[in-house]
Amino acid sequence: RFSCRRLGGGLVQPGGSLRLSCAASRWTLGYYAIGWFRQAPGKEREWVSCTSSSRGVTYYADSVKGRFTLSRDNAKSTMDLQMNSLKPEDAAVYFCNAYQNGANYWGKGTLVTVSS
Repeated sequence: RFSCRRLGGGLVQPGGSLRLSCAASRWTLGYYAIGWFRQAPGKEREWVSCTSSSRGVTYYADSVKGRFTLSRDNAKSTMDLQMNSLKPEDAAVYFCNAYQNGANYWGKGTLVTVSS
């Protein structure tokens, strides 16, 4: 299971920054491809970013490219999403994801609110 938290919480203004972090509990996250998804009210869940277990390539949705950064720390078995230049449309519940051998593992949603 994942343990997730939000760093820099509180009221987030447009243009502000926020960091999400999820830690794998008693398993090695470095063996998995990882990614982030989000879901806004009334909308379907959308993909945000992902990277392979080899760290070879990181991909981003067009809506966040240049503003968000996905990272991982194998020593800590953590995965982070650094969110900069936040926009009101970034407000959503964010989910971390790990994938290996056809199996998906999900963290609990983390609410991100950006004032308009």
